[in-house]
Order: sequence, then C-alpha cells, then structure tokens
Amino acid sequence: MAMEWGYESAAVRRHRVGGERREGPAAVPPPEREARAQEPLVDGCGGGGGGRTRKRSPGGSGSASKSAGTGLSEARVALGLALYLLALRTLVQLSLQQLVLRGAAGHRGEFDALQARDYLEHITSIGPRTTGSPENEILTVHYLLEQIKLIEVQSNSLHRISVDVQRPTGSFSIDFLGGFTSYYDNITNVAVKLEPRDGAQHAVLANCHFDSVANSPGASDDAVSCSVMLEVLRVLSTSSEALHHAVIFLFNGAEENVLQASHGFITQHPWASLIRAFINLEAAGVGGKELVFQTGPENPWLVQAYVSAAKHPFASVVAQEVFQSGIIPSDTDFRIYRDFGNIPGIDLAFIENGYIYHTKYDTADRILTDSIQRAGDNILAVLKHLATSDMLAAASKYQHGNMVFFDVLGLFVIAYPSRIGSIINYMVVMAVVLYLGKKLLQSKHKTGNYKKDFLCGLGITVISWFTSLVTVLIIAVFISLIGQSLSWYNHFYVSVCLYGTATVAKIIFIHTLAKRFYYMNASDQYLGEVFFDVSLFVHCCFLVALTYQGLCSAFISAVWVAFPLLTKLCVHKDFKQHGAQGKFFTFYLFGMFIPYLYALYLIWAVFEMFTPILGRSGSEIPPDVVLASILAGCAMILSSYFINFIYLAKSTKKTLLTLTLVCAITFLLVCSGTFFPYSSNPANPKPKRVFLQHMTRTFHDLEGNAVKRDSGVWINGFDYTGMSHITPHIPEINDSIRAHCEENAPLCGFPWYLPVHFLIRKNWYLPAPEVSPRNPAHFRLISKEQTPWDSIKLTFEATGPSHMSFYVRAHKGSTLSQWSLGNGTPVTSKGGDYFVFYSHGLKASAWQFWIEVQVSEEHPEGMVTVAIAAHYLSGEDKRSPQLDALKEKFPDWTFPSAWVCTYDLFVF
Repeated sequence: MAMEWGYESAAVRRHRVGGERREGPAAVPPPEREARAQEPLVDGCGGGGGGRTRKRSPGGSGSASKSAGTGLSEARVALGLALYLLALRTLVQLSLQQLVLRGAAGHRGEFDALQARDYLEHITSIGPRTTGSPENEILTVHYLLEQIKLIEVQSNSLHRISVDVQRPTGSFSIDFLGGFTSYYDNITNVAVKLEPRDGAQHAVLANCHFDSVANSPGASDDAVSCSVMLEVLRVLSTSSEALHHAVIFLFNGAEENVLQASHGFITQHPWASLIRAFINLEAAGVGGKELVFQTGPENPWLVQAYVSAAKHPFASVVAQEVFQSGIIPSDTDFRIYRDFGNIPGIDLAFIENGYIYHTKYDTADRILTDSIQRAGDNILAVLKHLATSDMLAAASKYQHGNMVFFDVLGLFVIAYPSRIGSIINYMVVMAVVLYLGKKLLQSKHKTGNYKKDFLCGLGITVISWFTSLVTVLIIAVFISLIGQSLSWYNHFYVSVCLYGTATVAKIIFIHTLAKRFYYMNASDQYLGEVFFDVSLFVHCCFLVALTYQGLCSAFISAVWVAFPLLTKLCVHKDFKQHGAQGKFFTFYLFGMFIPYLYALYLIWAVFEMFTPILGRSGSEIPPDVVLASILAGCAMILSSYFINFIYLAKSTKKTLLTLTLVCAITFLLVCSGTFFPYSSNPANPKPKRVFLQHMTRTFHDLEGNAVKRDSGVWINGFDYTGMSHITPHIPEINDSIRAHCEENAPLCGFPWYLPVHFLIRKNWYLPAPEVSPRNPAHFRLISKEQTPWDSIKLTFEATGPSHMSFYVRAHKGSTLSQWSLGNGTPVTSKGGDYFVFYSHGLKASAWQFWIEVQVSEEHPEGMVTVAIAAHYLSGEDKRSPQLDALKEKFPDWTFPSAWVCTYDLFVF
C-alpha cells in the first residue's frame, strides 16, 4: 500500500498529457508545447465547452507519450472479458451439477438413496394428497405407519421408537399474503420419536409434510423429504451408536393448508416441550441441491453444527435475508416453529426447476437419485451431530447474535459470527479510506485535478447506471404493453440478449461519450486508474450501508472491495512501467477471480429462484419490468470493475455496435412474437398455470332472501399475460367475459381459496350450469345477542367439504372487535376485509364460531356482510362435466388446476 501512495504523484504527472493520446507528439510542435506548459490548467466537471485542455511540462508530456499508444485492442478486451465470464459461468454450472462427491453408498450405517426412492415412488403413486382426502388421511398415513413398523422391527436394542398419530384442532393468525386467520379441525400428524432406551429429556425435530396441493403428485413438495426422513430414521434406528438426545420425526399432513399441521404439533403435542432445535425439509423447485436458506433466529451454534456435519454443504445467508424480506411469496413450517414454538432451526429446500413446482409434472422420476443421496447424507449427518451434541440440552445459553455463512461452490462452508463480520467489513472500509484518502487529500500540484476527475467519474458512472436502468425499463414496459411479456420464460437467453445487452451497451455508450468529449486530453492509463477507484468507492459505499443495516449479506460487498483492492496493489507496478498490456490484463482478471466467481454463483441462484416465480406472481406485477431490473442490476455489478477497460481500450465502436445489433434483433423478434413463453416439452416443461373453479354463487339480502344467483367457471391466470395465449385455442375465454367486482361483497364476491386478490385482478367468468355437489355446504346463524359492552355477538355454524373460506366485511359505522378465531383479535386481509381459511380431516364436527361487531350507528343495510365458499378439492365432487370439457380444450403447454366450489353471501 505504501508503494502505491509513493507512486501516485509521479503516476499522475506521467499519465496526464495534452492531446498526445490521439494526435501524437508530432501534432504539436515543441515550441508550442513549451508555451502551453506555462499556461494555467483549465479544468472543471462539464466546463470548458464540453471538452478539456490539459497542460503539463515538457518532461511530463514526454513521459506520457511513451504510454499513449499502449491502449488495449478492443477485440482482445471484448473477447477476453466475454470468455472470462463464460469460463466462470461454466465453473459455476459444473459445481452445481456435482451433486455428490461419490456415488450412493448403500452400506450399513449409511444413507441409501435407492431405499428412499422406493418410499418416494410409493407415496407419489397414491396421487394428489390434499388435506381431508382419503389419499392423504388414510392411504398415505397407512403407508407411513406400515414402513415405520418395519423400521421398528429392524431397530437396534439401544434405541426405543415411539409412534403417535395426532389429530389436532386449532386456530392462528398469520401475516402471510396480506394477513389472514387459519382454522383447522382433526387434521393429521404422524410423529415418531427415536430415543435412547432409557429415554431423553431433550430432542431435535425433523419435519416434512406428506400432503400436496390439489392436482399435483407433490414428489418434490414434499414427498421426497418424507422419504429421506424415513430412510434417515431407518439408518439411525439400526445404528450401534447410542444417541444422547431424542430425534423426533414429524410427518405432517397439512402444510399446504398454510402451515396448519406444524402449528397443531408445536402448540399441542406433549413431545413439543422436549424440542430444542429443528430441521425443516421443504421445496421450491424439483431436485438439484437442497439449499440452507434460513437458520436461527440467532443461535449461531446451529450453523456451526451444519458446517461441521454436512457432507455436501450448500448454504447462503444471502438466501436467508432475501427470503425473510418477504419478496418471495412463500412460507414454510420454519415460521411456525420459530414464532409459535420459540425454537431455533434450519430450513432447507430444493430450489432448481421451479417451473414445475406445484404442477402435475412434479413427479418422482424428475428427482435425481443423487439429489436424494446428497439430501440424505446431509440430514443424517446433521441430525446425528445434533442428537449427540452437548449444546442441544442448553440451546438457550447459546442464543447470541447471527452468523455470516456461505458455501464455496458446494465444497465447504465459511461461517463466522456477524459481529466478527462487521469488524472485517469496517477493516476493509478503512483500507479503502486510506487508499483513496491519500490520493484525494494530496495537494493539487502533486495530483493535478484527481479529486475533480474522481468526482466527475463518479457522476458519469452513476449517470451510466441510471440511464441504462431507465433504458431497459422503457423496453420492458413497451414489451409488456404490446402483450409480449414472458417471452424469455421458456428461453432465458432472450432476456440476456434483450435486457442484458441493452444495459451493457448503454453503460459503454455513456463512458465512450465521456472519454471522447470530456476526457479527450487525458491519458488512457490515468483514466483507467480513476475509474477503477470510482468502482472501488461505490462498492465500499454499499459495504458501509449493508454493514450499518446489520445485514450479514454485507460480506459480498467486502469480497468485492478487498480482492479488487489487493489486485490493484499487486499489478500497479507493472501497470506503471508497461501500461495496459496483455500481462496486466491477465493478472487483473486473475485477481478478480474470487469476487466474479462468487457473484456469478449468486446470480445463478437469483435467476433460478425468481424466473419461475415470475410465471406465477399474478396479473399485477409486470414480470418483464422485474426481470429487466434484476438483469440491469447484475450487469452493473459485473461491469463495475470492467469500466476502466472502456478507457484503456483503443476503441469501443465494434463492441457497441455488436451489443446494439444483438439487442435490436432480439427486440424485433420479441415484438413479433417469435419466442413463445411456455413449453410442453416432456423433458423440460414450462407450463402456464391456470385455476378453474366451477361455482354457483348465491347472494342473500338482510331478510335472508336470495336476491341473486349465478353459475359459471371462474378463471384465473397466474401470470401477467392473462388469457391472451389461451383465447386462440378457447375463443369463449376473452375479454367479453371479464369478471367484474361485486363492490358490496368482501373480496369482490368471488371464492378466493387464499387472499391473493390483490395480486390477481384480471379474471374471467364463463357462464355455466349450476353445480350440485353431493356433500353441499351448510351455513347458518345460530344466535344473535347483545353483549353487556354494547356489541352484537353473532354465532355461526358451518359444515361442508374439507376446505372452506370465510369472508367478512364490516359496514360503515361497524367494526369487528373480537372473534373466537386465532388469538381473539380479528386480522384484516389486504384491502380491509377479513379472510378465514378453514380445513378439516376426514371426520370433523360442525364448525362453530362467533364474531363480535361494535356498532356506532345503525344502518338500514345491516352491520356486516359475511360469505362462505366451499372448495371441493378431492373426490367426485371436485369434477363437473362442464369443467372436464373445458379442461380438455386447454393446450398441452398449460396446467389447468380445476375444482368445484359454491359461494353464499349473507347480510346481518
């Protein structure tokens, strides 16, 4: 670092030249150069009529003339950077494909993926397993109990196995999806406790769920996790190694009902009091590596346990902070154990290929055996580690602070306390302060106008990023307006060729303008140095901001500051003596290897998660705008330390022309509809998701009379394109049947299964005959009474299928003050109405509940409107001839999930 500072003033004098870089020394006669050297320096950011003239002594000009012609070849720079990024991307891809470091073992005492696959195939062969269906409550439960019994017979006498089938009833409120309340009755949990023969006072919990969403076999979500847990139970129970603590395996049967079964277990089961930590196995995709994407809260010893034990680690605190920010519309049982059980844990999930998550394509054959093997190896090792850990018994003593943790290409995990991370981050910041401070604070006669050049460079960089973002957003908005959204959904490279090239081209264009018209008389080497410093400063600002916010993800910025600074200090001598030659280029890229490799590793994870999500994120969020913003951000980050090559290269014309041409051609192809968003390719399907509900609605007035009754198929497309691609195949589904909102009814008078009405405002209502389920829902008011505190208490009773939704809207002058659901305090959904999600197992008593309404002024139209929707998600009642006929018309690149429902509205 001292060498760099000592070099600074000389370097500036050497590399600041007057007109020699482009015109050469011969263009200005020596006497004129000497005359110029005696004139004052004319400078200023944006001054001097858009250009700038620099005057230096003859000696300085002579030194600079030697390096003036050393600019890098444009072709070599562009090709070198492209190949560099491509090589790093290939390395990332190879690390992701390397699921296990060895083949499936199958030896005694080790996890056998083939046995786990056998469990998986048996569970998925049952078919979709919605809560309350015979498939879920009888067939799957029977299979699990049968396998657990066989495992118990084979178990070592050192261990004791206890099995309990729990049927809990309960209620809770949750702020997921805008906030709603959940009520469950007689749902199913299968709990297995493996403990030492003499018993145990403490336990670690392993959790999976065997239920699935309607119309999906649910292989990855979450049958494979239950299969892994069965095999882990078998291996642990046959082991000759004694456990210190119990391991509880919970196979829960109502996770897809928004985390109901885990709530029933942790709040009601007698074993819950033993649990000191948990591992939750989930899925947001199909196969690949299972990612640790949540830990804690706090309890850094859990991360250390994973680091110490996992054979094939794959973990990221970045994923944790992104997931917990709420921008991913999903949640897991982790939340229930954390919030209602106050227990720390580890959340793992498969994240690859989210395109077929929750669809009919989520089948066992799509999950690689190596994926099962690596998950099993990891879970077995971590559970064994926790079950023999001294820390588990006194977990509360180790609840201090968070951990920074991240894997390195899946080979090992680096983890350290966040307070250590903050110290490291601020040390890196201090190094940058010393490095830049020395330059910025030196007197003007030593550094010329470095301070102004640095500030102008910073401004130019920010302008280039801002204008590139605006450019891609304009393109994205235009693409959305002409109805060509999601053109990249089945061809991801299209988004790179459209938005990625536009971003990079705009950045290069702005800097080329600056180089040509503002920095026209400054040397390449000097400008390369200034813009490296600008990038270093920007990343340092991000590092300070993230660290100040207490985010563990700040380690990424630390990597993007420390390694480039170290690289700069290592190559400055060669750069000083020989300029920007091939050797400098090679060593510079070598020094950037770690930050760029890890950035591409994270960028893969970002797109692996977010691209499929944008295909099911509703009708209100333009996916092209989101993806364009993410791609622009990634391009800005990746280009940051390459901006200096724009100034070091002799030209950028060909690069700019190539990028513009690629962007323009892609834009025209997208606008013409060349790239179809969806695919029915059996090997790699990317379907469009559509929900079809054949329903009959009945609206009652204050006197209980039916004032309106209609029937139809209510259609919801789960992405931004709506029905535009469906209409050519099914002409009757067009804008002429767009559903209109019933303004006086809660949630617009439609039978929302979950409160996602604010995400999906475009829906269609195709007239159809009435439905007549064999098990019709019944809803009635049992009593209406005045309370001593001047409110009205309404008590209701409802019976019907396993899934029902209850909606409430308080009229003007009325408020919902209390109810018998959740914790007693009514929770409004987004928009102001109240939403209650109800489900029950095979046998359940009538659902009775009450609400209390505080009335400040009487209204002739009543004080409250309530509605109940009955959803028939399994059995014969879920089908109708009209629904089956409509489903058949849908093209094979769609996934229409269909069921029958009824909706009844009342005013009180």
